[in-house]
Amino acid sequence: MDNIDLASEAVKAMANSYSPYSQFKVGAAILTEAGNIYSGCNVENISFGLTICAERNAIVQAVAAEGPGMKLKEVVVTNHNEEGVSGACSPCGACRQFMIEFSDQDTKVTYPGENGNVETTAEKLLPNSFRF
Repeated sequence: MDNIDLASEAVKAMANSYSPYSQFKVGAAILTEAGNIYSGCNVENISFGLTICAERNAIVQAVAAEGPGMKLKEVVVTNHNEEGVSGACSPCGACRQFMIEFSDQDTKVTYPGENGNVETTAEKLLPNSFRF
């Protein structure tokens, strides 16, 4: 599976974003080690603390389908504002920790940066992450 397939799945998910408060739509698509693709979008709530990010939404769907042993192989995130313009935006801290829970050191993460997409790993996004 290559990045283009995941990117198009992230864009499709982003179209379903529920973001009436921020007007900032986010979509994510993940590839699991089992070879399955899951996607998610951000779903806002008037109580912002209850909002769920696209990345966590996709990961939760993968765990629901594959079980607690699910492992991430790749994560792709995309976004745009109300004018349809993409912006540089890396995954938030909560999403980074959520990714780490189901990642290994080679799990690839791609997200929009200032000069095009940034490709990194979950481990590099959250060095010294919280683990037992």
